[in-house]
Amino acid sequence: MPRLDGVLETALYVADMARARAFFEEVMGLSPFNADHRFTAYDAGGGTVLLLFRHGETRETVVLPDGMGTIPPHDGDGRVHMAFAIAARELGAWEARLAQHDVAIEGRTHWPRGGESVYFRDPDDHLLELATPGVWPTY
Repeated sequence: MPRLDGVLETALYVADMARARAFFEEVMGLSPFNADHRFTAYDAGGGTVLLLFRHGETRETVVLPDGMGTIPPHDGDGRVHMAFAIAARELGAWEARLAQHDVAIEGRTHWPRGGESVYFRDPDDHLLELATPGVWPTY
């Protein structure tokens, strides 16, 4: 069986790219490394990439320049969930940062393995999670 090395990209689909970028850059502190009118790519830490796509902008095949290839169509709908890994010592600072930006914490979980999670929403109503080690057997 060939081996997987991990999840490389996570994608969220957004209604308003400027509003989504403001949230992920100002509140979450992410810096884009690639962007155009239809998407923005962020380093989400640990070798992972967070991609934001505008709803409806990825429903056609993208042909890359110079014969580099194609990207098949994709899209997503509804309120999705994703989690960011954080160090346990950073949880309080993240809670303060969310409060500073008037982002309500919607839920909290203290996991049996010792991890903690806080849940909140982005402007597109996606459920975001900040999770400390001890949430899963692998984290």
